[in-house]
Amino acid sequence: MPGNPDPDRPLAIGAWEEAFGSPPPSYLSVAFMRKAVAYEAQCKASGGLPASVRRSLRQIAEGKPVADAGGGDLRSGSHLVREWNGRTYQVEVVEGGYRIDGKDWASLSAIAKHITDTTWSGPRFFGLTRRPGSGR
Repeated sequence: MPGNPDPDRPLAIGAWEEAFGSPPPSYLSVAFMRKAVAYEAQCKASGGLPASVRRSLRQIAEGKPVADAGGGDLRSGSHLVREWNGRTYQVEVVEGGYRIDGKDWASLSAIAKHITDTTWSGPRFFGLTRRPGSGR
């Protein structure tokens, strides 16, 4: 209802100002402010995002393409997803290689060949590299 302000808004604004040192933008909802304040508290308690992730996010916010902003290093536990001929394939990065459908592989190229039955650059197949001359 217009003209009927949320009674919790002053508390949320106060928590925001305490957490961030400045007033929030007027358009933020109470729910969003609560989540942002909780996230900020979690970051302070646990150290927040790694510097490499913060750097990549900053580059993306400045307009750099997502594919170019990442460091390119895949950490154990990461997942790569690719759709091919109507089937979705999910590859998990594991220590020393990759796992798909419960089977371990030494390289993404071997997985790409297994999926397509042709020779592919695994990183290119999974969208981790740019095609020469494509601008992507």
